[in-house]
Amino acid sequence: MQRAAPIGRGATIFGCAGLRLSPWEAAFFRDCDPLGFILFARNVDTPAQVAALCDDLRASVGRDAPILIDQEGGRVQRLRAPHWREFDPPLDAAIAAGADGPYLLALRAQLICSELSALGIDANCAPVADIAGPQTHPFLRNRCYGTDAATVTRAARAVADAHLAMGVLPVVKHLPGHGRASADTHHDLPRVTATLADLTATDFAPFAALSDLPMAMTAHIIFDALDPENPATQSSAVIAHIRNSIGFGGLLLTDDLNMQALSGDVAQRTARALVAGCDIALHCKGAADEMVMVAGAAGDMHDQTRARARAALARRGGGKPVDISAIEAAISALTQGKEPRFG
Repeated sequence: MQRAAPIGRGATIFGCAGLRLSPWEAAFFRDCDPLGFILFARNVDTPAQVAALCDDLRASVGRDAPILIDQEGGRVQRLRAPHWREFDPPLDAAIAAGADGPYLLALRAQLICSELSALGIDANCAPVADIAGPQTHPFLRNRCYGTDAATVTRAARAVADAHLAMGVLPVVKHLPGHGRASADTHHDLPRVTATLADLTATDFAPFAALSDLPMAMTAHIIFDALDPENPATQSSAVIAHIRNSIGFGGLLLTDDLNMQALSGDVAQRTARALVAGCDIALHCKGAADEMVMVAGAAGDMHDQTRARARAALARRGGGKPVDISAIEAAISALTQGKEPRFG
């Protein structure tokens, strides 16, 4: 019988501080053995440097750990010109493409995934399945794919399928729906007062349609209809709804635990999220003292979390080669040559 590939021990995904792994970080990651890692702009210089950092992160835990990044295209992308393609914001591009919006976003995803794979990055925090509305905070609005549930569902499915076909794990966000938030969760805790019936018909619908995807990320938002006291990330009622009503059975990550929508120190934030039912604590800052606290509070993955992690990681890799020139030509035809670009 073939042995399953090792997936790590800790119920965590961590960032790192800079362009290279420090000796302290390498030793810490070896000891706490997180599920994987996430990269930010502070970790990015040249393709060779990013590839070397990915190699060093995996070497620190002695296995093929997943490495995540936020490369949505548009305002939120950690890889930038001149080495990587720049894209228009997803909502702007999708609206301009009209009925071809899902096709355009899937083509963009193929280009993004080809760049990620070349570096050794094998998971992307996309698609964004939140619905843009008049109240959506500007930090999120133009990252969305549309303004109604049906459009967002079609586009998010196309983007997710493009990732999987390219061997890159999609991490759908932000469960159970971030579009009604009028505050920026990096700084404040939004409260959504819509009824459960309205939420089910709109905000939650794309996530229900995407419930088969391998990984997802929570929203740091209070939903009065489900739990008026706790943000979704730390609410057992909301996470039970995600599992049982929305039907998501994959690996559930917290959004970044450093965001100020959450209260308490990072250890308290971690413990509350995992007790509520999140699988993995995501800590992106790369601060050594905080990582020690998060690792201690998160502890080891439970058996159910390990099973979900193993199932998710089994869906990465094996991507098919694509004709980059043909994809760029198709994008150019849809956008009158406006994207992609290298500067």
